[in-house]
Amino acid sequence: MRWTLKPKPEAVKVSEMKKALGVDNVIATLLLQRGIDTFEAAKTFFRPSFSDLHNPYLMKDMDIAVARIEKAIEAGENIMVYGDYDVDGTTSVALMSSYLKTRINSVATYIPDRYNEGYGVSYKGIDFADDNDFTLIIALDCGVKAIDKVAYANKIGIDFIICDHHRPGEKLPDAVAVLDPKREDCNYPFKELCGCGVGFKLITALAANQGQKAEDLVEYLDLVATAIGADIVPIVDENRALAYLGLQVINTNPRPGMKAIIAEVKKDILTITDVVFIIAPRINAAGRMKHGNHAVTLLTETDFNLAAEYAVDIDQFNTDRRETDKQITEEALIQIEENNEQEGFTTVVYNKTWHKGVIGIVASRLIETYYRPTLVFTKSGDKLAASARSVKGFDVYNALEACSEHIEQFGGHKYAAGLTLLPENYEAFKAKFESVVQETIDPKLLTPELKIDLEIELGEINDKLMRILKQFAPFGPGNMSPTFMSQNLKDTGYGKCVGEDDKHIRLTVTQSFNDKIVCIGFGLGDKIDIIKSKRPFSAAYSIDENHWNGNVSLQLKLKDIKA
Repeated sequence: MRWTLKPKPEAVKVSEMKKALGVDNVIATLLLQRGIDTFEAAKTFFRPSFSDLHNPYLMKDMDIAVARIEKAIEAGENIMVYGDYDVDGTTSVALMSSYLKTRINSVATYIPDRYNEGYGVSYKGIDFADDNDFTLIIALDCGVKAIDKVAYANKIGIDFIICDHHRPGEKLPDAVAVLDPKREDCNYPFKELCGCGVGFKLITALAANQGQKAEDLVEYLDLVATAIGADIVPIVDENRALAYLGLQVINTNPRPGMKAIIAEVKKDILTITDVVFIIAPRINAAGRMKHGNHAVTLLTETDFNLAAEYAVDIDQFNTDRRETDKQITEEALIQIEENNEQEGFTTVVYNKTWHKGVIGIVASRLIETYYRPTLVFTKSGDKLAASARSVKGFDVYNALEACSEHIEQFGGHKYAAGLTLLPENYEAFKAKFESVVQETIDPKLLTPELKIDLEIELGEINDKLMRILKQFAPFGPGNMSPTFMSQNLKDTGYGKCVGEDDKHIRLTVTQSFNDKIVCIGFGLGDKIDIIKSKRPFSAAYSIDENHWNGNVSLQLKLKDIKA
């Protein structure tokens, strides 16, 4: 790994922050590195609240969207709430449909089938709306590129309101309203909302029409926080407030479906990391292994006993998903080795039998082994479908755009995208993608970067520091859990490999005679020789709490060590 030490703020600014907040050097430095340079900014950071949320009417087309929905409610129109099959999409649909049902009965939900319809707005979904007399479709977490589909809906008398957060193309669909903070002509002050976040802004605007405030919609924030964590959007600005407030709901009064998932995993207090690794994969597993409808049914259920039954099914989908992605990852790694494709700038693999629902996860797993922009293809009808994942600092969406001559359809973000192409274009696309990445990527990005906030001495680690660090949460892009480094460490003599196949290390380190602290290094078993050499080494780590037999002690969670 490349260790990169973040620049230190000016000493005079650190001194001013220490004085203003009554904190030590470490905390003052970490805050300044995050752009928090005043007492007021620190207050907002440590105590996010509803007052941090922006006025929803600052979003382009919000007034038009609200007017059209109010007209539908008044006239008793049938409204379809349409969303993608992933976590952001299904939570968005659960949020919007739950809210609308408090005001009108004629609301239905629609999640496209991952295999028969694919990502985004589908003709099949529009035809379903037409057959069942729906005159308004509210599409969430998709639709900003659905120009042909929206035109088709217009022809048959169905209006569209789009709530999306993906990058639009050159032209927008001819919908009644397109809510997307990434629109070039949208002056909304925060551009990084997830799809569910855009949906929340819409129901906030609708509620304001009824004389309600955002605080009156707190019950929906467990869904928003889950989508923020799962969609890996920056946890800064409005997202930080929404995630912080949503986690409070998850841990105190979650909706029955969320409560049922949490009961399955038996954990008392959930962090945003738990949301990402415990709640989100289960919600996602429905769309991956069966159908996204199962997730919406669970998240909108008001009876806990029924929700608990649905949660058992969802848990089984997740177990099946884990087994499937493990098998496909193994097959993909063999394919790379057999074809001698370890040396390129990209990883592109294909097998017509691979499960479409897990290829995105497999792409992420392959990056763990070969750290390069990665595409995993499978057969989807008469076309090939792929999930793309990228390495930090490289925009895979732009790379795909440069290969568009070989692609039927694509969409997504800087680090994750999806595409389809015709089988006869696969080899040409693969060669072009390799060529584009080779020409545009900075070669250093092919080595994982470990960003270190600050070098500290072991003696600076104490309970007070940990108490304040915990208040930096929720963590995520834009506000990662602080990573520290310390030099001239020595093992006290008891360092050893632990776990299955000796994959991990556990040791106690010292820097001077008085400072000793336990370390755990997951996946660092191959570094044991550095420990055993009895020579000083450097470590990069986060500070963690170890809970054991009712006792709580500080420990270092190692990220890397170097001789």
